[in-house]
Amino acid sequence: MTIQWFPGHMTRARRQIQDKLKLIDVVIELLDARIPLSSRNPMIDEILQNKPRLVLLNKNDLADPAATEKWVAYFAEQELQALPVDAANGNQMKEIMARCKQLMSTKIEAQLRKGIKPRAIRALIVGIPNVGKSTLINRLAGRKIAATGDKPGVTKGQQWIKVGSEMELLDTPGILWPKFEDQQVGLRLAATGAIKEELLNTVDIAFNTMKYLTVQYGTSLKERFGIDKLPEDPNDTDAIVEVMEAIGRKRGALMSGGRVDLEKASLTILRELRAGKMGRISLETPDDYKDQQPL
Repeated sequence: MTIQWFPGHMTRARRQIQDKLKLIDVVIELLDARIPLSSRNPMIDEILQNKPRLVLLNKNDLADPAATEKWVAYFAEQELQALPVDAANGNQMKEIMARCKQLMSTKIEAQLRKGIKPRAIRALIVGIPNVGKSTLINRLAGRKIAATGDKPGVTKGQQWIKVGSEMELLDTPGILWPKFEDQQVGLRLAATGAIKEELLNTVDIAFNTMKYLTVQYGTSLKERFGIDKLPEDPNDTDAIVEVMEAIGRKRGALMSGGRVDLEKASLTILRELRAGKMGRISLETPDDYKDQQPL
């Protein structure tokens, strides 16, 4: 299965970002804490060049804390500050402002020495669809300005938004990239809801997710769905499907004759994962990239 999604407004957004870049002081790159590298658009490095950058690991409340700690260390090795946040609940909003000021400290100090009053920091917020950009902007601004939604593709244009007197934010539509070289990236994005469900084979997405969960979060699966035993081999296709069917039965995803509706069972698995009902789960760690070049 090939997963691709690159609507026309994303192409326009890329051009618009490049046009506005000369006005920007700091870039706030928003990633999904559950899949930091998979949710990181590799085109962003090319587009943003060498602008000072703060990486925010959003939806931290849904991610595995141990995995998130590893990701913070990973980005530090890349000479990038990474801050876990929960934009939905307003976690770490003051720290975001402080980190942006820190990134701009040299320039601000130089202006003060020259007797120039520093203007508000101009920050660009970038990230893939459904990663929480609009929710973050509303939290930082202290009021509802940007449109939000639980589906990708809500933000379609750019807008400048004031955050008090110290910062101005430029919101942008979420940008995916034209082709996923690693299909696992597309599968992880789909599992967390970054790609519209209408474009996907839901069973394939859930199946791939279950292979990972049975190895890394078997206890959580058993507790959430009342499963007694999980496959010892995650590559045993029949065994994974049997678990998915067992979940379908427990959730009432049945067709005539008592057969399991595997698509409905798959939707149940994905939606409970996204809602955090299985516990705090990450679908990748830096260890998963040790033997390959990271995105």
